[in-house]
Amino acid sequence: MNSQLQKAAAAAGYIKARIEHLPRVGLLTGTGLGESARFVQEPVILEYGDIPNFPTSTVQSHAGRLLAGNFDSCPVMVLQGRFHLYEGYSPAQVTFPIRVMQELGVKVLILTNAAGGLNLEFSAGDVMLITDHINLTGANPLVGPNDDRWGIRFPDMSRAYDQRLADIARQAATTAAISLCDGIYAGLQGPALETPAEVRFLRTIGADAVGFSTVLEVIAAVHAGLRVLGLATITNINDPDHPVPATLEDIITVAAGIAPGLEKIIRTVVEQV
Repeated sequence: MNSQLQKAAAAAGYIKARIEHLPRVGLLTGTGLGESARFVQEPVILEYGDIPNFPTSTVQSHAGRLLAGNFDSCPVMVLQGRFHLYEGYSPAQVTFPIRVMQELGVKVLILTNAAGGLNLEFSAGDVMLITDHINLTGANPLVGPNDDRWGIRFPDMSRAYDQRLADIARQAATTAAISLCDGIYAGLQGPALETPAEVRFLRTIGADAVGFSTVLEVIAAVHAGLRVLGLATITNINDPDHPVPATLEDIITVAAGIAPGLEKIIRTVVEQV
């Protein structure tokens, strides 16, 4: 057993001992989006710092805690806060929560993030359904020896985002009158935001939104055999011809405003899986 598997198994064991039902759905929330998990009923709350081998969140608005409970009859777990390469974490640490979910038996992963819009047809406050991604982080969590107990050596990424989950999300957004658009997400290392020239490049290669998370976690999830739904909240629009400075405080404010609508979509997905 390799050390990463041992660490994930230890973390999963700690969680199992404190929850009533093993989760079937996992939710990983991004910047300003922790409140999108209010639907969890009577949750057991575990601080990241108390879970063996778990990293700690260092980014503002990432609460750094795990919620485990039910929504209707579905056991769920929610991670309020994630980890990023720009914090100094390795790809293995960034994706450690995915491996813990895998050890717990999670089958469906819902990821949310706060992203900058590149598609000028988008507006701040939109939710983008991630249909594909471009990994520009310069990293990959699968580099190194492969453990076949976690997944195959060369996982296929042509359908990384589950079409059935996407269809449910689209219908949920329509029913709730929430602006939901499809798009491709570009993942960068960060933490510096994009220059106008970089924005033009990202748009040229087909990206509709950009951020500093998600892609490594999705790679690990696909490797683990999880079905994945990705939802990006568009907190600002990057127009290279009319650049407007963005601040973390502004991004958090916009993301928090989107969270209730995002929660409606997530609730419907969890109900139907």
